[in-house]
Amino acid sequence: MENDVKKIKIAINGGIGFGAKLNSKQLVTISKYMDEDEEIELTTFQQLYIEIPEDKKEEIIEEFQRVGLACYPVGNFVKSLRTCNFCKGEEEEGMLVAKEINRRIEGKAVPFTLKVAYTGCPIGCGEPMLSDIGIMKIGEHYNLYVGGKAKGKDAEVGSLLMENFTPNELYDTVEKIITVYSQMGKKRETFYKFLKRIGREQLISLI
Repeated sequence: MENDVKKIKIAINGGIGFGAKLNSKQLVTISKYMDEDEEIELTTFQQLYIEIPEDKKEEIIEEFQRVGLACYPVGNFVKSLRTCNFCKGEEEEGMLVAKEINRRIEGKAVPFTLKVAYTGCPIGCGEPMLSDIGIMKIGEHYNLYVGGKAKGKDAEVGSLLMENFTPNELYDTVEKIITVYSQMGKKRETFYKFLKRIGREQLISLI
């Protein structure tokens, strides 16, 4: 019976591009795996959560990818990169850098869900200051922020960790921060609490 089919939840979106958009082909493909009265969840990570049959996971993901959808695991992983809308063009706003960051970090296992955000200019539409790790493009270089917290009565903006990175320096440092967190963070310890526990200076010394 259909109700006996075991389902798993995956996250999907249209990948990194000019705005958070889906086309008609992608929407039709998604709807194939939803019942008529079923709802799909839109998350604050610019992702959609959908449940699919576990025994058909690989083939469904391949089908999603063929129409340009990006697929990610759900749970205690690095989320897909949250971005701004890249309003002035791919090269100027650093979209290629954002795509490369996402490729390197998405889906990595961590103690608790980790949110990384990128914005292509100081306006900050990608909300890097409210994310665990935030990246802001300033001219031809990149500033790196850590420790943002968007929720709760103790919400606070992240603070500048390092600045004036080249793309390669940025990739390396972000990956090192995630590695340190994955190795030293306690089970279900948020990055915000992890950073408060070890301190900025120790984090800098470890990367």
